[in-house]
Amino acid sequence: MTRQDKDLPAGSFAIVTGASSGIGLELARCCAAKGCDLLIAADEPEIEAAAIELRKTGVDVRAIQVDLSTLEGVDRLVAACAGRPVDCLLANAGRGLGHGFLDENFTQAKLVLDTNVTGTIYLIHQVASHMRARGQGRILITGSIAGFMPGSYQAVYNGTKAFLDSFSMALRNELKDSGVTVSCLMPGPTDTEFFERADMLDTKVGQGKKADPAEVARIGFEAMLDGEGDVVAGWKNKLQVAMAKVTPASLLAEQHRKMAEPGSAKP
Repeated sequence: MTRQDKDLPAGSFAIVTGASSGIGLELARCCAAKGCDLLIAADEPEIEAAAIELRKTGVDVRAIQVDLSTLEGVDRLVAACAGRPVDCLLANAGRGLGHGFLDENFTQAKLVLDTNVTGTIYLIHQVASHMRARGQGRILITGSIAGFMPGSYQAVYNGTKAFLDSFSMALRNELKDSGVTVSCLMPGPTDTEFFERADMLDTKVGQGKKADPAEVARIGFEAMLDGEGDVVAGWKNKLQVAMAKVTPASLLAEQHRKMAEPGSAKP
C-alpha cells in the first residue's frame, strides 16, 4: 500500500473512541497536536474533562458520552459528526475482563464482546463506507498482542483481540486500492486503568511493569499516518509475538495462565 503523507491536511477531523483516559486520550492528544478537530467518545462522564483539556490546544473538540457496545450508541456517535467527513477514525474503545470464563458474569463477558467486536466493526462499517466513497481516510484499530495468545483467565478478551488483529488486516487488504488505509496498533500491558477495571490487580500481569500509554499512542498514531498495516509497541512485545507464532497453543495458554490467574501476583 502506498505510504501516506504524515501531515494531516488543515481542517482534518478525527473520531477517537475510548478517549476519556489511557491510550485513547493519548491518541486524541496526538490528533490535537497535529491541529486535527476532534469528536471524542467514551461511556463515562470523564470524557467531558478530556474535551476541556484538548480544547486548550486550539482545535475544535466535541465530546459525547455514549455506550459503544450497542448499535444505537454507535448511531448516536455517527450522528454527532453532523455530516462532517471523517478523515481519521481511531477505534480504541475496549473492555477487559479477568477470571475464568465459567466464573465470570456472562452479562459482563457479553459486554466485552459487544464493545470490543460488535460496536467496533459497526462503527468502522459506518465511517469507512464514506471514506471509501471519498477515496481517502485513515483508520487505526487498537488490537493487542493478546490476540496472539490463548488467554487463560482472559479468554473472552483475548478472543476479541484476536478477532480485531485479524479483521484489521483483512479490511486493509480489501481497501488497498481505495485511498483508505487501515492500521492496527497491538500494545502489550500498558499503564492504564485496564487491569483495575478488569479486576486483575492481584495477577502477575496486573502487578508487572507496563508501557507508557503516551508512547504506545505515539507509535500507533505515527503508524496510522504512515499507512502501516500493523505495529507492535515495544521490543519485548515484538519478541513475544514472534515467539507466539512458533509456540504450541497449549503451551501459550499455560504461560498466559501463569500471568493472568487470580492470585498469581502473590509470591
